[in-house]
Amino acid sequence: MTEEPLERWAARRQGRLRKPGERKAITLGTGPQRAAHVDPDASRMILEWDGFAWQPLMTVDSYAAACLALSPSEGRSADQAETTGPVTGRKPLAPGTGRHRKPRP
Repeated sequence: MTEEPLERWAARRQGRLRKPGERKAITLGTGPQRAAHVDPDASRMILEWDGFAWQPLMTVDSYAAACLALSPSEGRSADQAETTGPVTGRKPLAPGTGRHRKPRP
């Protein structure tokens, strides 16, 4: 078995690592972390990865505000997020009546 060159291994590893500046939201509440839709009005803490650990960045009041903080490039203001719902970045669902509808291409 031939060994992989160190440079190639390091490049593959670097591609798998989380990039600094990546953000995530956690629910501030009692009990274990659950899906975001379980309590959409609960406060969230936005965390940012600095390359070594998650650092607290800010707190927001709701799931909609957290979505806006996690993807500010959507070009929406906080007022629009509250009136039109959260920004998810997902494609709209295809028409249908089943539970398992596939997103449109």
